[in-house]
Amino acid sequence: MANTIAAIHTDSRQTYGVRRIRAELRYGYGLAISHKRVWRCMTLVGVQGVHRRRWRRHKPSPASWPDLVNRQFRAEAPDRLWVTDITQHRSAEGWVYAAVVLDVYSRRVVGWSIADHLRTELVADALDMARLRRKPVGTVVHSDRGTQYTSWLFGHRLREAGLLGSMGKVASAFDNAMIESFFGSMQIELLDRRTWTARAELATAIFEYIEAFYNPVRRHSALDYRSPIDYERLHTTNTAA
Repeated sequence: MANTIAAIHTDSRQTYGVRRIRAELRYGYGLAISHKRVWRCMTLVGVQGVHRRRWRRHKPSPASWPDLVNRQFRAEAPDRLWVTDITQHRSAEGWVYAAVVLDVYSRRVVGWSIADHLRTELVADALDMARLRRKPVGTVVHSDRGTQYTSWLFGHRLREAGLLGSMGKVASAFDNAMIESFFGSMQIELLDRRTWTARAELATAIFEYIEAFYNPVRRHSALDYRSPIDYERLHTTNTAA
């Protein structure tokens, strides 16, 4: 059992703690193992999960959309509510910025953009990816009040796609808590675990984290320990049935 747990931890990129390893044993191996036994085996082989950092705060700027979410981050189906924000991380060459669009129902990253700048095109490109992948109508897109999201370009992209803009009322991480939670996970599971030499190296790692690990593999506690893609597929199958 200890060797199996060590292998699961390795396959999770050394990020899973007791709860997610238990979920992998349950869903991936068909084994019902107690919390205490998993913890003992993890201790035996010398592995542990990674832990979350505190959220960061942003300086406020005037909002141009009403708050349609009011901290109620719930959706009954995919593409009803998206959340979006920007994160940044430093390489030896300089900063790398990533804008992400996250579907609230499945926690799936439906759009992203990575660049070496904070121009409005960063967030517009992430939104465009989400639009092209999902082709939604009437989806609420919730953001903070950063200048990129209050820009004419971002508002224009929302309107031409038939999407509804939404912004938090105050400069608080809780007004966009779900996307902050995603960035917190990426920070501890990828970004803070090593130093990055080149911007291209860091950008590639972010891309791989999203498309090769987070969306298809990473088990999420809010999704009954399914990955976002598996949870969404299960919902689609049940609806079709």
